[in-house]
Amino acid sequence: MVREKKVYPLAHGITTQDTFAVLGDTLKFIKHKHAWKVWRVLKDFGCTVYPVADGVGRVEGSKVYANLAQLTGKVTVIVPCLLPEKLKTLVADASSAGCTKIWFQEQTWSKDLQQECESAGIEVIRGCVLRHKTYPGKVSLRYLSPCYWHGLRDEKVPIKRFGRY
Repeated sequence: MVREKKVYPLAHGITTQDTFAVLGDTLKFIKHKHAWKVWRVLKDFGCTVYPVADGVGRVEGSKVYANLAQLTGKVTVIVPCLLPEKLKTLVADASSAGCTKIWFQEQTWSKDLQQECESAGIEVIRGCVLRHKTYPGKVSLRYLSPCYWHGLRDEKVPIKRFGRY
């Protein structure tokens, strides 16, 4: 019996059905920093997610791609986990790879990147992936919770019980 994969909404039209590339660097993947955490959360939700960092061969058994060009046609959403000064070619690379959305994390967005995305026709989503959490078990609960950047007053989705809204 084949179980149907559940699709969960994440942010502004992004769902767990999208395919993701998480951009980081050696430190952010190997030392289990932000990029690794984002990659892990999306993976735990059952998303197809590719880690991208130059100079990292594998992370927890998954191949790490050196650049977005290696993922052309495979991803719909790019999640950068680097400061804007390290993202000079992000929009051009995303466009070349056929990506339609960039989900900027806290401190990765800038006005210049916003303008470049608008010019290239790439949708900009802002917000932290780490607000999403999954608790596996008999009853799989998934919800939004505030991460370090957001605090308790941040907008949350309604409580979900027994895997339903």
